[in-house]
Amino acid sequence: MALTFKAAFLALMLALTRAAPLEDSAAGDGDSALPDRCAGIEFDAITPDDKGQTFFFKGDHVWKGFEGDAQPSSQYFKELNGHVDAAFRMHNPENQGDHDHIYLFLDDKVFSYFEHTLEEGYPKEIQEDFPGVPTHLDAAVECPKGECVTDSVLFFKGPDVHVYDIVTKTVKTKTWPHLPACTSVFRWLEHYYCFHGHNFTRFQPVTGEVTGNYPKDARRYFMRCPDFGHGGERTTLKCSDFKMDAITTDDTGRMYMFKGSNYMRLDTHRDGLHAFPITRSWKELTNGVDAVFSYNDRIYLIKGDQVYIYKAGAHFTLIEGYPKTLKEELNIEGQVDAAFVCPGQRTAHIIQGRKITYINLAATPREITLDAPLPFGDIDAAFCLSDGIKIFQGSNYYHYDSPMLLVMSRIAPIPLKVTSAMVGCED
Repeated sequence: MALTFKAAFLALMLALTRAAPLEDSAAGDGDSALPDRCAGIEFDAITPDDKGQTFFFKGDHVWKGFEGDAQPSSQYFKELNGHVDAAFRMHNPENQGDHDHIYLFLDDKVFSYFEHTLEEGYPKEIQEDFPGVPTHLDAAVECPKGECVTDSVLFFKGPDVHVYDIVTKTVKTKTWPHLPACTSVFRWLEHYYCFHGHNFTRFQPVTGEVTGNYPKDARRYFMRCPDFGHGGERTTLKCSDFKMDAITTDDTGRMYMFKGSNYMRLDTHRDGLHAFPITRSWKELTNGVDAVFSYNDRIYLIKGDQVYIYKAGAHFTLIEGYPKTLKEELNIEGQVDAAFVCPGQRTAHIIQGRKITYINLAATPREITLDAPLPFGDIDAAFCLSDGIKIFQGSNYYHYDSPMLLVMSRIAPIPLKVTSAMVGCED
């Protein structure tokens, strides 16, 4: 009996040793078994939540955001007891009861969470919520109308992509053999990224087309890792250092801020501020921007005496025949310091030194309707929202309720400090 017990004891100790290799080199360290995404990990799923925090899933752990350590996934999704196959955040603004919910997939089941609380009646069979979508998925990602033909979800399994129309609840299947096998897919700032191994490949969501030099290492772009630089990353801009060349907001509420050869984009405060080279979105502008304004689903970018007009959409497209000179397009000449158009209006307000010019954009050729002095100069940028106009000088700004009050003012008001609530900078 003693020999049998000894043999059993040794076998048990050997099994325990083999089952916990991560603890060998750091006995007693509670964090030693945590997966390290900077070591190069193939994620199971990636999705933002309703607050804009991005979650990276691997096994029974999850990372919240682009930096920090792994944590048990049950800390945020308590009903989970292991890995997930796929995940996405629903984009369905026509149905607020579903919009911004997180869907997690495991085998043949789907879980729906909102504010990290499991919705009543879940988990369900995938077919109940998404008829025609296969089980045991590899990845999933939302695709809003304008980026896809309709508001859709792309479900990935092997080389096949199942495009699910969330309104008609129908599925069309495509095969993209040229795309790597995606273990997770992430939509970020209207671009789509297939993650495979510790790399990613950016693709077009309707055709699957890949353009550019891919794959790229995810550790350089989607997480903060020692010894890895960063591409278009979440930018920490101190409000005290705020000084922009130009600012505008478009019809969807996105804010674009230009500085030197880069621009920063703020979709919503939940999704954060992100910086990119200007040429990434407006390839013809290789030397920065002096002023910018948005009008009628178009963005007007001014550099020197040239005006570039781009049609807005999932991607910006230069209107044929542009750039044109300031004189040709706006009937003005000289250096432009700032510009803005107020929501629902068709007047461009062009600031040059201590002068503001009103230009009727509905008239062809453009018609100047007013020239007026300003109470101060050295203006960097300006933009107009429904609550009024903000005129920027470095990290200070002046607020006016309307263009008319700006024009009628003879003394500059008390300057205010740029805040995080305004432009997404860090107080």
